Amino acid sequence: MASTTQLDIPPASPAPPRPAGSTGRAGDKIFLGLSRGSGILLLLIMASIAVFLSYRAAMAISEDEGNFFTTFDWNPAGDPPVFGIAVLLFGTVVSSVIAMVIAVPIAVGIALFISHYAPRRLAAPLAYVVDLLAAVPSIVYGIWGALVLVPYLEGLNLWLDRFFGWTYLFDKTEVGVARSLFTVGILLAIMILPIVTSVSREVFLQVPKMNEEAALALGATRWEVIRLSVLPFGRSGVISASMLGLGRALGETMAVATVLSPSFLISLHVLNPGGGTFAQNIAAKFGEADAFGRDALIASGLVLFVLTLLVNGAARLIIARRKEYSGANA
Repeated sequence: MASTTQLDIPPASPAPPRPAGSTGRAGDKIFLGLSRGSGILLLLIMASIAVFLSYRAAMAISEDEGNFFTTFDWNPAGDPPVFGIAVLLFGTVVSSVIAMVIAVPIAVGIALFISHYAPRRLAAPLAYVVDLLAAVPSIVYGIWGALVLVPYLEGLNLWLDRFFGWTYLFDKTEVGVARSLFTVGILLAIMILPIVTSVSREVFLQVPKMNEEAALALGATRWEVIRLSVLPFGRSGVISASMLGLGRALGETMAVATVLSPSFLISLHVLNPGGGTFAQNIAAKFGEADAFGRDALIASGLVLFVLTLLVNGAARLIIARRKEYSGANA
């Protein structure tokens, strides 16, 4: 009868405990320090920008003879100086909302087509073209908008006025070329479309394949897979992409300044020429402004800065709540 030999293997000795405060290897410590330092530096930069804008804005607003939030006029060089952001705030918000309403649904559709419908031979070059459009400078969009978009929108404006003028929003009451907030909204939608599409596409590509295969195995159609597996998984990413696009729409300067006919009037008739935005007003008036006029423009820039922070903060709250809701239902 054969005998078996058992080897006596000594038990592995436990790893020595790490000293308190140690994070492992030197590379980990360096990476931790760089990451922490980058975060602190970013906060310091944001704080310094806020302090600078607040200081210069306070000096201008203290000498403003009008109400900074409700005055329609912009005349810091007058005697007395009178200026306000009512028209600029209205134009910035309205043009950005128009851009978001147009761009986000189209961007999500393109992202879904590239990630789940298009053949691989078509999806790769299409994704490359979308990414390339996101890198086009703003002035190029502005020149194209002034030379091509504005003339061709005349027919669309007349059509909207004829069939949807009863909505008051599309009632064109002034004669003029299509240099309006509606035109600006369409141009901004074209500009933010590649950004929202690129980020949404990458989010949709991260959906676990097991979830999609499980839905297909249960007999779900392609649309049901997207509705039940892809969209719920990528909802927070789409919100983040939309807020990224909204941030560009709020602060866009050269394209808006090239297309819009500025005027300090508030009108809900979005097809009428005229209007104004924060960035367009700063770009148009900064070169000819004196020291006090630049402080007034800085004050309007502070409002845009705060508006952007509020939008991004609201987006973060929405995403955090959705994560908490998903975790509670998991």
